[in-house]
Amino acid sequence: MWTQRLMWIAWPAFLMAGVLEVLVFAFVDPQDLHWFGQSITLSREGVYTIAFFVFWAITMVSSAVTTLLAMSPFEVNRCPFPVDQRPAGCHKSSPCN
Repeated sequence: MWTQRLMWIAWPAFLMAGVLEVLVFAFVDPQDLHWFGQSITLSREGVYTIAFFVFWAITMVSSAVTTLLAMSPFEVNRCPFPVDQRPAGCHKSSPCN
């Protein structure tokens, strides 16, 4: 189940990072960028690569929050321990994985 959720997060984020990359660098030349008043010494490809991973990370956080908010109360509140090993706070009626 977690690999499926990871793909729900990573794949749409990957696609949106590609779209953001195209949109941003259609208007911005990487050689004109400055960081704290200094010119960036990376090549254009280096700036494209770093920007893609930054865009991907930001959109992954967005997708992860969406996935978290889509979880049912059952998924959030279930007890992850077997019946005989449950601590006092784990309800006996909660199903386990």
